[in-house]
Amino acid sequence: MTIEEAQQQVDNWIQTTGVRYFNELTNLGILMEEVGELSRIMVRTYGEQSFKDSDKGKEMADEMADVLWVLICLANQTGVDLTTALQNNFLKKNSRDAERHKNNEKIV
Repeated sequence: MTIEEAQQQVDNWIQTTGVRYFNELTNLGILMEEVGELSRIMVRTYGEQSFKDSDKGKEMADEMADVLWVLICLANQTGVDLTTALQNNFLKKNSRDAERHKNNEKIV
């Protein structure tokens, strides 16, 4: 599935099953919640915190997909073409950061 197809499929689901988009500020709050849930799994999997009973059944991939879903909703609501946005972001990173990380003593 392409990013464009994902944006179309999310919009179709919202229009047919989800009734309507939550407003942009509500979706921003939901995005922060979803990022928090992903963070919880990440710090327990790769960090020093131990899992709690309430973490059972939580999947990192599912939490990432939740983040992506809400980000796509926000893009759809605000008229952002994520394919173009990502392509432009690559151009920015390739020009701005072409040598930046190669010369970073902290990561070499």
